[in-house]
Amino acid sequence: MNLFVTGTDTEIGKTLASCALLHAHAGKGRRVAGMKPVAAGVGADGVNEDVAQLRAASTVDAPYDLVNPFLFREPLAPHIAAQREGATINMARIVAAYQALCALADVVIVEGVGGFRVPLGERWDSADLAARLGLPVVLVVGLRLGCLNHALLTQEAVAARGLRLAGWIANQVDVGMACVEENVEMLKARLEAPLLGFVPHQAAPDAARVAELLSLPD
Repeated sequence: MNLFVTGTDTEIGKTLASCALLHAHAGKGRRVAGMKPVAAGVGADGVNEDVAQLRAASTVDAPYDLVNPFLFREPLAPHIAAQREGATINMARIVAAYQALCALADVVIVEGVGGFRVPLGERWDSADLAARLGLPVVLVVGLRLGCLNHALLTQEAVAARGLRLAGWIANQVDVGMACVEENVEMLKARLEAPLLGFVPHQAAPDAARVAELLSLPD
């Protein structure tokens, strides 16, 4: 099953979860490809770390411009990064790249950017892209103060686009968060999708090991 991975915010483990899902599917003998339609921020080597991790976790050696159609140098909101480079993020190009990846792989995992409603242009955002691709959504909940509100609002936004929330992953990004179990239990009661796995805080996250903690969505 192809999936669109979103999160309750930025820096909450979407890439880790996306790579773990790729590893989990690959473990079942499937040809897998990760996709990051829009990425902002590159290192001194000109590489975006999220894209590099997705490519490393993929078993299909897809052309770079299919995996990451739009890459911007500065780690800014995508529409601002695009404006500063005189570029426009084009949905049709992303859709074409996604369709090409589907022809190469059994499973394509599409990682969004930031949260579910991050603007990608003046009049459209990441939620519009997910709707255009028509993919079930996996929500990565970054366990830290405020995650309950963010998770429930994201669930509403996913439903408003007519998309199915296929599952959610609890990722403890704040090692000092209080009442972790109570927060997870509240989310289990309020999110209308299965918990695919709980990921404890890791100093050095390993997507292959995280894959062992997850169940794949139906």
